[in-house]
Amino acid sequence: MKHILLLVLIIAGAQNVYSQIAENTYRLYLTDKNNNEYTLENSEGFLSDRALQRRAKYSIPITENDLPVSKIYIDSLQNLGLKILNSSKWFNTVAIYSTDKELIDTIDKLDFIKSKTKVKRGLRKNNTHAQTNNYDLEISESLQENIDYGDATVQVGMLNAHVLHQNNFQGEGMVIAVLDAGFYNVDVLPAFDSLWLNQQILGTKDFVDGGTQVFDASDHGMKVLSVMGGNLPGKLVGTAPKAKYWLLRSEQTAWEYSVEEDNWVSAAEFADSVGADIINSSLGYSEFDDIEQNYTYADMDGNTAFITRAADMAASKGILVVSSAGNLGDDPWNYISAPADGDSVLTVGAVDSYANYVSFSSKGPTYDGRVKPDICAMGYRVAVQGIDGNIILSNGTSFSSPLIAGAAACLWQALPELTNAQLIQKIRESAHQYSKPDYLLGYGIPDFAKASGLYSTNTITMTPGENSIKIYPNPFESFIYIEFEKKLRQDIKIEIFDITGKKVFSEIFLATQNEVKIESLQHLNKGLYLVRSYYNRLYTSTTLCKQ
Repeated sequence: MKHILLLVLIIAGAQNVYSQIAENTYRLYLTDKNNNEYTLENSEGFLSDRALQRRAKYSIPITENDLPVSKIYIDSLQNLGLKILNSSKWFNTVAIYSTDKELIDTIDKLDFIKSKTKVKRGLRKNNTHAQTNNYDLEISESLQENIDYGDATVQVGMLNAHVLHQNNFQGEGMVIAVLDAGFYNVDVLPAFDSLWLNQQILGTKDFVDGGTQVFDASDHGMKVLSVMGGNLPGKLVGTAPKAKYWLLRSEQTAWEYSVEEDNWVSAAEFADSVGADIINSSLGYSEFDDIEQNYTYADMDGNTAFITRAADMAASKGILVVSSAGNLGDDPWNYISAPADGDSVLTVGAVDSYANYVSFSSKGPTYDGRVKPDICAMGYRVAVQGIDGNIILSNGTSFSSPLIAGAAACLWQALPELTNAQLIQKIRESAHQYSKPDYLLGYGIPDFAKASGLYSTNTITMTPGENSIKIYPNPFESFIYIEFEKKLRQDIKIEIFDITGKKVFSEIFLATQNEVKIESLQHLNKGLYLVRSYYNRLYTSTTLCKQ
């Protein structure tokens, strides 16, 4: 009764006062979740069976922050004439919009409003979206086995994700939520045909404009999705072609609002509620046109930015959150942006096809001195689906992130007993500079074959036909040894390719040999190389790193 009376008084006052029209959006922090239609005992009302199974599997308790925002409070705000944009159960907030200044000035007098924060519209200076360019594709001989990755061969092979695919780990049973700016023509473009045919698109939701139509907005999310879920053999195959996907729009590209953090938080909560295993976020926030809304480098401490706290909250619910580091390496800001600073977030920077740092990739460390980015993947000249149906090359950590998210889905499929934190550590430990991380590449380029246990820690092991082969050292400097566990019955051919597919070594070794040494490799540039062995009409390939 008290709330109703107060609402009447506020409405009456607003009607008698001329209100200056002002375009404002606010985040309201609520005091409690009283009078809630849900309880922790009937959690199936707000969490799906799949979400509950994840909580049970990893012994994650269901707490008050899982309860939805009390509907009576949202209804009360709507009755005042406020437009409800989004709400957050984790932080008990409501994002509202109103042009009624008088109403906004009095809204915090409601006894269920703890405080309000202005999240004013502004043009964002931090653009973490990809720079998209159309190039003539010049990738030479495909190096994949079984699957023809087409123009995606290099970006998949660099991570040894193809080894997981060869062992039937292609993301089956995993659910990835893609939080992005829009998914233009995903419903008609060829790279996604198999996703629709096999019912791998679980649903869509628009947290910017409401509803479920996400196919008429930005093409950014479409390209991000193609890096993971694209499945056009001979042209483009992603890192998780058999995973299932939720397509969630949280970013507005025409005009930028800091309320997009609220959109993201609501989308992440939705992803949790429907049981997503992984969130890929190729978005980032730091500076806005309205300087009052800017974050500072000191805020990149993993505990300050609203979106970062939400990303870490999602991780606490058992979700693997993968985020692009950002494209601000050449910008005066130059550091990673939120939510990439999260301590429970797997943050991904960019390298080129030679495994070199790309200058636009945002740098670490976090303000509190943690290594960021965590790892890196290709972010320069990455093969993606174009809006005209052709495969094009694009730049940005926006594409490094989904390369990793897709590969991580396959790794988690292979090692389902791991928690999200254990999975992150596995991925870090497999990276090529794990022992000497820096603030450009973090722990380096991960080897998902090694992370899966297919390779031992110190050697690379392959099995062509009936024989085991070990290649070491890895990384190498000027030579490598190839050791055959058993006497070969036939000659074996060894070829080495750089990451662009150019052949830099080829030789046939006689069946009488048990070990060979390949020398004079010091002239090779630093970076990743693919070693392919041909034996008994079969071949295998693996990745080595040149220091």
